[in-house]
Amino acid sequence: MPKIPVKVVKWEEAVEWSTRLADKIRDSYSPDMIIAIARGGLVPARIVADVLGILDLISIKVEHWVVTASHTPEAKIKYPFKVDLGGKKVIIIDDITDTGDSLIIAEKYVKENFNPSEIKTATMQHIKTASKYEPDFYAETVTDWTWFMYPWNYWEDEINLTKKILDEKGHMEISELEKEFKDSYGILPPIPLSKIMEEMKRRKIL
Repeated sequence: MPKIPVKVVKWEEAVEWSTRLADKIRDSYSPDMIIAIARGGLVPARIVADVLGILDLISIKVEHWVVTASHTPEAKIKYPFKVDLGGKKVIIIDDITDTGDSLIIAEKYVKENFNPSEIKTATMQHIKTASKYEPDFYAETVTDWTWFMYPWNYWEDEINLTKKILDEKGHMEISELEKEFKDSYGILPPIPLSKIMEEMKRRKIL
């Protein structure tokens, strides 16, 4: 069994989930504006906006999973600001509810600082067995906790997952690293590890 179960998500899957999410929202809610949770919710929110024809989209930055599969003790709003959305129905969109902390703090912040008339929340995926918060809308239910490596996050996730191995095992050849990566996470890396190592050197992580 992998130490951390990881699934590599393809662009087609993310588009399908986001489109299905938009369809569910359309059935029972007509938001005037979308608030994307940056960074994970930016792409799903843009797809939902496109499907539903919503032109107003803003974002708030919530920090939680700063390092892949290693969350900070408490989710927090970074770069707080206020805006008057009085009379507007909004929907807050993120990629996934794993702990639920990001949506909990985002919903509270929007309610207290943006003053919308109504708030709903939505994610592409909802980890039912792990999240303390259930969004109003989600496209897919996940039963077993998994780290989803979304295509807009390949580099960051792969670098962080590689660093976990190197911190524990020390220096190793690419062939050894590839085997350890598969053993640890149950996947083949979507980006060649040789490129990942080069980028880690450029960022002075190695």
